[in-house]
Amino acid sequence: MAIETFNFDFKNSIKDDIDISYINQKKNVLIQVFCGQGKEKLQNIINEITTLLPTAICLGSTTDGEIQNQNVYTEQTVISISIFDDTKIKSFFIDNNYSFNNGEVLAKNLIQDDTKVLIVFTDGTTTNGEEFLKGISSVNDKIIVAGGMAGDNGDFIQTYISCGNEIFTNGAVGVSLNSDVLNVYNDYSFNWSPIGVGHTVNKVVKNRVYSIDNMTPVEFYTKYLGEDVAIALPATGIEFPLIIYKNAIQVARAVIAKHDDGSLSFAGNLEAGDSVRLGFGNAEMIMNNPQNALKNFCDVEVETFFLYSCMARRRYMPGLIQVEVEPFTRLAPTVGFFTYGEFYHANCSNELLNQTLTALALSEKSEKSEKKINKCEEIPKNKNEYATTIQALTHLIQRSIGDLEIQALKLEKEKRFSQELLKKQKLFMNHAVHETITPLTAIMNNIELYEMNNKPNIYMSNVEASMKNVFNIYDDLSYIVKKDQVDYPKHKLNLVDFIQSRIDFFMQVANQNKLNLIFTSFSNELIVNINETKLQRIIDNNITNAIKYTHSNESINVVLEKNTKEYILYFSSKSIHIQYPHKVFEAYYRESHKEEGFGLGLNLVKKICDEENIKITLDSNDLKTKFSYSFRVDS
Repeated sequence: MAIETFNFDFKNSIKDDIDISYINQKKNVLIQVFCGQGKEKLQNIINEITTLLPTAICLGSTTDGEIQNQNVYTEQTVISISIFDDTKIKSFFIDNNYSFNNGEVLAKNLIQDDTKVLIVFTDGTTTNGEEFLKGISSVNDKIIVAGGMAGDNGDFIQTYISCGNEIFTNGAVGVSLNSDVLNVYNDYSFNWSPIGVGHTVNKVVKNRVYSIDNMTPVEFYTKYLGEDVAIALPATGIEFPLIIYKNAIQVARAVIAKHDDGSLSFAGNLEAGDSVRLGFGNAEMIMNNPQNALKNFCDVEVETFFLYSCMARRRYMPGLIQVEVEPFTRLAPTVGFFTYGEFYHANCSNELLNQTLTALALSEKSEKSEKKINKCEEIPKNKNEYATTIQALTHLIQRSIGDLEIQALKLEKEKRFSQELLKKQKLFMNHAVHETITPLTAIMNNIELYEMNNKPNIYMSNVEASMKNVFNIYDDLSYIVKKDQVDYPKHKLNLVDFIQSRIDFFMQVANQNKLNLIFTSFSNELIVNINETKLQRIIDNNITNAIKYTHSNESINVVLEKNTKEYILYFSSKSIHIQYPHKVFEAYYRESHKEEGFGLGLNLVKKICDEENIKITLDSNDLKTKFSYSFRVDS
């Protein structure tokens, strides 16, 4: 197996760079053209190649950067010529927009009994890379697949692929390498780390995402990466993909298209319910140990490396990307390009990767090389001032993420404890309320029976009055416990009759406290549409508060008025001046700590009034305190 690579400058013919007559004598020649100079230059070079080397098989792709040995280029053209001794090459292309079908048809036409690997390129702007790979797997899921999706220097407008001397804007091109002696090895390097909390994909159709955390994806990227990045998507922000776990490995999904409705198309599929996190390039991991990328290649014979690396890696570290390319060139000739999505195969599964460097190693030799192993061990760490700074920043981010994750776990543990505590508290309240009603009812029934059979008794009257206060507290607690579990339907009620019934209930309590409870209505019938339990909470809490705070030997006036648009119910008495009217509706607030109570009643009233659109007005001074409630008149 022989390899030649060169950067073609279009100033001369390829005859000036290679021995045409020698190559034409060979039967099994694969030529890869990685062109960062657009369609016209790609067409020119493949026309010349197919004319001068008619028996060679030629695949091509536009790029977002080119790799030739230790060099990384942009907007150049790199050509690789691989001459195989005992490996036959078969090519095929398909030109349509059906990603799964493209993969299926390509596989059926390329895979043979002795196929060792498929090298395939697709267009980078319309192909769904994941569906394409599923199509290949539907035919054969055991063959290694390498290659990637074409680029167009970050414009995301139109990419091109080629087979022979034909160029395509859609579809896929590929070759199969068929041999009994060819050794094929592959590996990948990710080194993109998730950052922040998980986010849920709400709505998605294959690779087009419509909602993340109930935001459009554009809104999502705006929130976390800023408006400038979101506006320029997909050209910017490619360095910050969505990261998910698939088949036990981290997989990135990079944006390839932005749509007018705020949705984004990604290079591969996502599913509703997926938990995704934004990712960033971990420069420390990339630079700190370059030979990590070679861990599967150091103890095998390698005659050439084909690298298909994500555009984001080059753009994220434009001055340092050679750090992870150079180690390969120490072992064997290396060539490749920067893609819009990389194809990778492991454990009978084809995966579309983003943000990764994928490496395909080929050799027609079978023996191991100790020399190669030593070269792996001797790879130096590339250090310079800029690299050190980038490593330090990445290290800071990683440590900060680690600290935040520890805090998040701690908070999650405390949250679960609090939720369990609240659950138990709620269960206790349910049981307490349920168990309280039985003795309360028994006491009230016995009081009534006693009064029926005996003369009035001041002590029993006091007990009865106190029991009615207890009943009011019970009703409040019962409502608080059940309000989220029980539906409270509305009914048409005569407000006058309902208020009168509650006045009658509390009259004895008022008398026991030397107060006169007076109800005045300017009509015999005023109909409201409300739930009686909610209405009772409003009236009972106002009456009991008035009884509690009104000065002795004074009157509590409950007045019901009507105007054209609303009914106005107010409770007025001479009582303690409320110093902080804006606080009395807050939970657990009590104006006077000398009085008993939990400070929940008026907070409960406020919540009910907000739910029922009832307006509350409070006026308080040294002479009078007045709570007013305005009910809308149903037309």
